Amino acid sequence: MKETALLAYCIPGVREAGCDEAGRGPLAGSVFAAAVILPPVIPDGLRGLNDSKQLTEHQRDALRPVIEETALAWAVAEVTAEEIDRINILNASILGMQRALEQLTIRPEHILVDGNRWKPYIPAGEVMEIPARTVVKGDAKYMSIAAASILAKTYRDAYMNRLHVEYPMYRWNENKGYPTRAHYEALRQFGPTPYHRKSFKLIVDN
Repeated sequence: MKETALLAYCIPGVREAGCDEAGRGPLAGSVFAAAVILPPVIPDGLRGLNDSKQLTEHQRDALRPVIEETALAWAVAEVTAEEIDRINILNASILGMQRALEQLTIRPEHILVDGNRWKPYIPAGEVMEIPARTVVKGDAKYMSIAAASILAKTYRDAYMNRLHVEYPMYRWNENKGYPTRAHYEALRQFGPTPYHRKSFKLIVDN
């Protein structure tokens, strides 16, 4: 695993939570989101952090327990396909990250969000919003966002592997619900499942 040039913090000395999601593009399954607060001194075991898309499955699986064991706080949240259809995938992604933030055992003082869209986040029982900064491709720039991307990705992949046992014809263990040719062919043959996002285009023209 090669070294990366990710920054440890956006604002040194401030308790930051990095947030990211996994699963915006698939035709099926929930979107998963994670929030991670890293310690003031980054452990050596996290020096290999990078955007989850730039890591192999083996590297992500190896980093997941290190993140969970060394982070000051972390949480993973799910937004279902039914919710995605009701509020759209952008709002579902933001909702997932805010659900993850709500589950943190430590209140962050600042939030780093992967992407360019966000909504004010006010913790339950409070009146002041927590300051946040959106960062395009933040999972390749900040360690806390990269850690969140790895948790979101590994938890979602495990979830899709479980759904594959129920619906093996869609080959979700391979495509994780993304729009591959095999996935579209299965949709044409068997139709959508309760896990498919009905607001997405599930059939393509030949």
